[in-house]
Amino acid sequence: MNVEGRHVLVAGAGVTGKSVVPVLVELGARVTVTDGNAERLAELDGLGAELVPGLTEPPSDVVLVVTSPGWRPTSPLLVAAAEAGVEVIGDVELAWRVGQLREHPPCWLVITGTNGKTTTAGMLESILKAAGANAVACGNIGYAALDAVRAGYDVLAVELSSFQLHWSSTLAPDAAVVLNLAEDHIDWHGSMAEYAAAKGRVYTRAKVAVHNADDDWSTRIAAEHAPESARRVGFQLDTPRAGELGVVEDLLVDRAFVADPANSAEALATLTDVRPAGPHNVANALAAAALARAHGVTPEAVLKGLREYQPAPHRAVEVAEVAGVRYVNDSKATNPHAAAGSLRAHESIVWIAGGQLKGASVDELVSSISGRLRGVVLLGVDSPVIAAAVARHAPDVPVNSLRPGDDEPMTAAVSAASAMARPGDVVLLAPAAASLDMFSSYGERGDAFAAAVRVLRDDAAGEPSDDS
Repeated sequence: MNVEGRHVLVAGAGVTGKSVVPVLVELGARVTVTDGNAERLAELDGLGAELVPGLTEPPSDVVLVVTSPGWRPTSPLLVAAAEAGVEVIGDVELAWRVGQLREHPPCWLVITGTNGKTTTAGMLESILKAAGANAVACGNIGYAALDAVRAGYDVLAVELSSFQLHWSSTLAPDAAVVLNLAEDHIDWHGSMAEYAAAKGRVYTRAKVAVHNADDDWSTRIAAEHAPESARRVGFQLDTPRAGELGVVEDLLVDRAFVADPANSAEALATLTDVRPAGPHNVANALAAAALARAHGVTPEAVLKGLREYQPAPHRAVEVAEVAGVRYVNDSKATNPHAAAGSLRAHESIVWIAGGQLKGASVDELVSSISGRLRGVVLLGVDSPVIAAAVARHAPDVPVNSLRPGDDEPMTAAVSAASAMARPGDVVLLAPAAASLDMFSSYGERGDAFAAAVRVLRDDAAGEPSDDS
């Protein structure tokens, strides 16, 4: 990682640029930053880099390009760099290489997959801290891996997206997991095969390859991409085989990191220790436990960490109970696969869904949960697609499709769902779609849902609402 006195181009002046530029300057590189957004580029003024808007090919003396993960491989600048033989890497790959310069490089425990990454990374961080490790969750979770390396953490619970993995070439985690795989980001990668291949990069140099034995894609990717030297560890929601973690009655158990996997198991936690509840989060907990156990963490620390874990906002959070109906915010369920896990955690549901499906099909999802639906409330640009799927697979379930242009769509959605619900039901916001057609983020969408529920709760109690 010798860039001293050499010219490095940074593609993208957003979060990645702000993290990368100071590190490259410290390493003695001559840094140029380019971005199509002049205002965003100007925010890097004063960091010691030359700012050049709109480059479509690298300067002739550039020896390395560090790209934002959002830039597609087909971007003219990145295509031109590849054609010129200039290496292109992402900030995660840079973080890995910088970490290797430390006398004691940090341990990387890496999580990827279509859904559950942030929850698993948070659980893993909590477990590692319970074990006394100088650890932090980072990567796609909001705290850049490069910043975590610079801060001196010893163990990194790293959440990585397929975009970040695409631009990582020498990353060698101590342990890694692909939690699951479902159709997503095909517009970026070009095909499901390319999406899977990007995820598979997490295993290429891993010492321990953890996979989800209940997910065909996860199992297949581990088989195809993990080296023969890697230790293979599976997890499943049933009785584990030797070399796996799993569930026996109400216990999460380990038959991998024990002295005699063929004949013994060790209890790690109970189902009630896993929050948020639901089978998909039990799977996340098993994945986090497997990575932690690969690092040498004790069963006692796994239990303590799971009990102390605080779920992130907008992930299966119960907002309130009103007239015997529970209202749950899972706005982070931004694709059908994520919504499926959330929906399967409840028996009788009024489902609030809709937004931008990004071309994903919802037929399999609706078919699999049709028996749980009391009603469906739809909003957003692709609500007709979901309505059609409900008509095909759950024709007796009432559907309320909100009119476009409603000034307060989430208030209307919660009101409509409340009218359908009965005591014992769950009104569940699990959109199965992205939010940007109506909201600035899934967080804003979840906040709108929570605010509408609180108004409903206060109205039912005859109290003034904090949100009024």
